Amino acid sequence: MMLHIPEVLSKQQVLEFRKLLEDEKLWVNGKISAGAQAQHIKNNLQVDVQHDVYQSISTQILAALKQNLLVQSAGLPKHILQPMLNCYQDSGNYGNHVDNAVQFSSLTGQMIRTDVSMTVFLSEPDEYEGGELIVEDNYGCHEVKLDAGDVILYPATSLHRVEPVTSGKRIAAFTWMQSMVKDDWQRTTLFNLDMTIIKLRQQLGDSEEVLSLTHHYHNLLRQWGDL
Repeated sequence: MMLHIPEVLSKQQVLEFRKLLEDEKLWVNGKISAGAQAQHIKNNLQVDVQHDVYQSISTQILAALKQNLLVQSAGLPKHILQPMLNCYQDSGNYGNHVDNAVQFSSLTGQMIRTDVSMTVFLSEPDEYEGGELIVEDNYGCHEVKLDAGDVILYPATSLHRVEPVTSGKRIAAFTWMQSMVKDDWQRTTLFNLDMTIIKLRQQLGDSEEVLSLTHHYHNLLRQWGDL
């Protein structure tokens, strides 16, 4: 499932982060975090994870993701990795790739499985040309270019790329989560059921039928969930 989640960050938060990221000394070659294969196709900049500015921004973005109800419902996160920050400019791009299946979490000191990828856009679409995130799945290629503060959530198993940025700067945060529910189809089913329950509660309150659906939701999560 791909899901556009609007306004995970406020415009004021984005503005504050962007001001902090104007310092060119923060940025390092993005290849340093890439594997041997990805180094040949990754052309971007990333914020040095040892810098205090990185720690401040990343922690705030992580908190916003954890507090967002749609992120919680769609991803059912067990762990979310500390977000990183990147910048594409001067024809910077990232060719077709699949994210590593397992990554180290600095928050837990453990390896986690990456089930869901998330990109948090920090540049407005009219600030740069190109730079579309292209995600491929069984239904074709999906082009993503969102407002600053919005998030795209999609299966980490997807083949994806970032098109060359031909003018301006595309700044974003990105991270991954290990979900309590490994299977994307099961996560999608639970998300759709959860959204239906919420809408019915708004219309009918806690009716017998709504309570019955809620009962089924939690039993499915109990069956499919890996805690």
